[in-house]
Amino acid sequence: MVRETKRERMDRKAAEWAESLTEPPPATDADDLGDDLEADDPGAEAAPDAGAITIDVEAEASAERLDAALARRIPGLSRSRLKALIGEGRVTLGGATVTDASRKINAGARIVVDLPAPVAAAPQAEDIPLDVVFEDDEVVVLMKPAGLVVHPGAGNGSGTLVNALLHHCKGSLSGIGGVERPGIVHRLDKDTSGLMVVAKTDRAHKSLAAQFADHGRTGPLERAYHAIVWGVPKYAEGTITTQIGRDPKNRQAMAAVKTGGREAITHFKVLETFGAPRPGAKVREASAGPVASLVECVLETGRTHQIRVHMAEIGHPLLGDDLYGSGFRTKLEKLEKLSPEAADALRALGRQALHARLLAFAHPANKRKVMRFEEDWPEDLERLAEALRGLD
Repeated sequence: MVRETKRERMDRKAAEWAESLTEPPPATDADDLGDDLEADDPGAEAAPDAGAITIDVEAEASAERLDAALARRIPGLSRSRLKALIGEGRVTLGGATVTDASRKINAGARIVVDLPAPVAAAPQAEDIPLDVVFEDDEVVVLMKPAGLVVHPGAGNGSGTLVNALLHHCKGSLSGIGGVERPGIVHRLDKDTSGLMVVAKTDRAHKSLAAQFADHGRTGPLERAYHAIVWGVPKYAEGTITTQIGRDPKNRQAMAAVKTGGREAITHFKVLETFGAPRPGAKVREASAGPVASLVECVLETGRTHQIRVHMAEIGHPLLGDDLYGSGFRTKLEKLEKLSPEAADALRALGRQALHARLLAFAHPANKRKVMRFEEDWPEDLERLAEALRGLD
């Protein structure tokens, strides 16, 4: 039997998709679309709910500024927003109100942040540069840089991708996502870089929403991510299937749970390892194994922080992921001894080592036309990978 090529398979799936859909299904509810968060679903960091947020600083933590400490421990709130909350007297340290964002906090400290309820407001157009990969009358495909929040929310009222899109598209964005999320059909974490597609028309929004809801099971949608993780998974490739829900021990994080979560499926493949033992290495050194590996992850579902949760669940959290890889801080110390250059590159990264590298979908106006985009790593990830290759 002659095997079809990847391109032939994509064309066939696109044709089947077009034949199966005379009208795209209704757009998914905005909150469900928010689940496509890898976190970035593919996802954006969801802002925490209003109320008191209690942070207990780890016993082994080093002294650092109050605003920096909070920014690392509360996903979804920018450092500038936290500075404002501190200045408003909404933060206590050991029960006493603190208004100085530069105040040093030490290990074992208890910090409480009183987060006010968000005030809904229509986002304003802002002249923020965008890296547009493709654009026509229906869609915009772009490279989202690390550090850019996808849409306004609590703590992020401006400076988001939506604000930039409103300026770039001059108001030509689908309104299905609501006033705060015009055109948004999927998201990426604030600190995840990579490809995103945005709907400029309601037709495009409905079509793309249907494709993302299908997750490529019957249609041409494809999403692939590159992640650099600690160590090397036991198997060169495999599938991780769990339920993902709110972490009962940390309301700011997600977790693989036995009940009460939503099904999450991630396919992974090890592409490269870093730090393999040198030829003739001593037994002790050889037994240590590679320091890290490059893994390609393909999502079959899109849950909040899915890749980050799943890789941590199998014992290989992403480099730079303080939320799900906090127990791997000793790995950085080991890396420092092996390669100061690699350790410096990891510190400079300042985020989880995750990049949305590939995105493919059927064009909303012509479902037989498959749009396929691939983008190389940004400079910060490339620098980290090159430094890790120096370990070999």
